[in-house]
Amino acid sequence: MAENMIALERAQAIVLEHVRPTDVETVAAWRAVGLPLAQDALTDIDLSPFANSAMDGYALRSADIAAASAEAPVTLEVVGHEAAGHVFAGTVGEGQAVRIMTGAPVPAGADAVVKYEDVTVEGGDGNEGSRAVFRAPAPVGANIREAGLEARKGEAVMRAGEVVSAAGAGLLASAGCMEVPVHRAPVVGIISLGTEIVAPDAVPAFGQIRDANASALMASALAAGAEPRFFGIAPDDEDTICKLVLEAAESCDMVVTSGGASAGDYDYVTAFMRREGEVLFDRISMRPGKAITFGTLRGVPFLGLSGNPAAAYVGFEMLARPAIRKMRGFADLTRPVQQARVLHDVRKRQDRRFYNRAHVERDGETGELVVREAHSQNSALLGTLHHANCLLMVPEGPAGYAAGDEVPCVRIDVEEGTVL
Repeated sequence: MAENMIALERAQAIVLEHVRPTDVETVAAWRAVGLPLAQDALTDIDLSPFANSAMDGYALRSADIAAASAEAPVTLEVVGHEAAGHVFAGTVGEGQAVRIMTGAPVPAGADAVVKYEDVTVEGGDGNEGSRAVFRAPAPVGANIREAGLEARKGEAVMRAGEVVSAAGAGLLASAGCMEVPVHRAPVVGIISLGTEIVAPDAVPAFGQIRDANASALMASALAAGAEPRFFGIAPDDEDTICKLVLEAAESCDMVVTSGGASAGDYDYVTAFMRREGEVLFDRISMRPGKAITFGTLRGVPFLGLSGNPAAAYVGFEMLARPAIRKMRGFADLTRPVQQARVLHDVRKRQDRRFYNRAHVERDGETGELVVREAHSQNSALLGTLHHANCLLMVPEGPAGYAAGDEVPCVRIDVEEGTVL
């Protein structure tokens, strides 16, 4: 490994050491879906607040039908009914039953519910004035959901750090938590560097290229949970770059640039960062994405990525995305890694760790996971990234893989924390 080149894990640790969770804001519980809570959410009532029926049927006293059988059925008088919005106000006495619907509160005196399909009705429509015939006993508590089954008043229904699901939003609502605290989306400033770069809506002249990186990086920031802001394109001029980056640092939680100077990637970036801030590393043992500068500028994390689209994307994926997730309060910061059988030889000519664009899928005949590299690993190509769902990782050293080897694949299409 080159003298100033560090391992990816060390680079990730340095970046994470220099970011903190953002401040807390409150949002509607349903808008918190997919986000971790910043604080425990407590219920203000028992969940559920009353014992209720798990079935449509009849609420009764278990002792009244303890001797019921097919040969000796027991008949009870139906004295009321329970339905949505209609509560039986009396008490179920000896020899009585109450028609009850799913979710309705179990009336006083009753300690069991028998489902409707197991009851024969005589002399009416099954409500008041009818008689219900039972041919089997029911134990105490049968088909009853007790009060506080999910949580008691004052207990946490969701802990800080738990990610709110769609069902969780409903749970929060049932606990009276209409608004919940989350870490706000970090603002990530995106800047493109290079005199040859023009806006996507411009027709590039000879020697110019459209700015693809800004759109890809802003989309990556948004997907990671950030609020991206584009600060424009800066030519290969150290003072102009410095001015634009400082402007972004004033209003952002993190600043990310892509591209370098005509004299070589990151010459100007590293120079102004050493002058105006602190450089913590500027090379990583990784391909694509070796030339990455990270440091702090006025206390704001700064990440300078390569101008090559694939290198910029991989650098963002491996360093900026985990940082953004930490700022939002997520516990799981890195993509899941899955083992798959590679379908061809994978060769290396450098000692750096490789992250090759690839696609993993299940073999239609065997059902095993197989992976195939993209047709080209040229770092200027975005199409191969668009069609990839993983990065095939080849560890440091000169050796690659032989066809049939089990290889690690970083699943860039799967959320962090997913069990594969």
